[in-house]
Amino acid sequence: MDRIPDLTGRTAVVTGANSGLGLVTATELAHHGAHVILAVRDTAAGHDAARRIGGPVEVRALDLADLDSVRTFAAHLNADHPTIDLLINNAGTVLLGPRHTSADGHELHLATNMLGHFALTGLLLDTLAKAPAARVVSLSSITHRNAHLDFGDLMFEHRYRASTAYGRSKLATTVFGVELDRRLRATASPVISVLAHPGLTRTNLTPRAWQHRGRAGQLIARLGLLATQPVEQGALPQLRAATRPGIGGGTFLGPAGLAETRGPVADAKLSREAADPAVGRRLWAAAENLTGVTYLNTAP
Repeated sequence: MDRIPDLTGRTAVVTGANSGLGLVTATELAHHGAHVILAVRDTAAGHDAARRIGGPVEVRALDLADLDSVRTFAAHLNADHPTIDLLINNAGTVLLGPRHTSADGHELHLATNMLGHFALTGLLLDTLAKAPAARVVSLSSITHRNAHLDFGDLMFEHRYRASTAYGRSKLATTVFGVELDRRLRATASPVISVLAHPGLTRTNLTPRAWQHRGRAGQLIARLGLLATQPVEQGALPQLRAATRPGIGGGTFLGPAGLAETRGPVADAKLSREAADPAVGRRLWAAAENLTGVTYLNTAP
């Protein structure tokens, strides 16, 4: 964590900041001087996290699976903060049970992991652009490499498989981060888009993913955690993406060791589909239609 520069005077928004990667990220940003907004669905857990972090933090309610909540959060934040320097789209969900939908009727993995962050980024973009060197960090996953977006069934209404749905949502998140970079460049925006993934990291998402299986699920989750690295290590790629001086737009960081599952931070590899501009344009149009949030729509 010693590579993080002094962030005094900067404002950072971290989604899902009350636990796991988000909590570590918010803690480090605050301890290096940033004013950190903990954007959380559970505000009681958020206030507990704020007490643990200490320093310049505030807690605000945000449910990424409810677009009305996203709009309300963004409107209040834009009104209260003249500039935002960092937006870290960290929050995510993985549920390996039956199919669930969001408040807006969207498949829950896609809604939480990608569509909510797409809308949030667009609604905060003008405030981000007022900062001298703002960044948006999108949290990818190594699972994006084996995923494929089915534009004929983005909501996965047919032959649903939870693990596939999660992989698709993280591919969509990755495509979004890359396409955001293209569009920011094309419009000469001062904001940059960067990406990171944590490899295999020990967070509370693994136990939650298996909670539908009862005691058997608890055992599976515990065994799975044995293969993971500590959350402090897993948070390093997104912290580096958020704070490394001079980083270029479109940079993708992740662990360097054992097929990018663990180890020190290095450049990560995008799948061919994630890097495809045609896929990026198609997903962007779909996300605008699904969320009702339109931005950077000048074709790059």
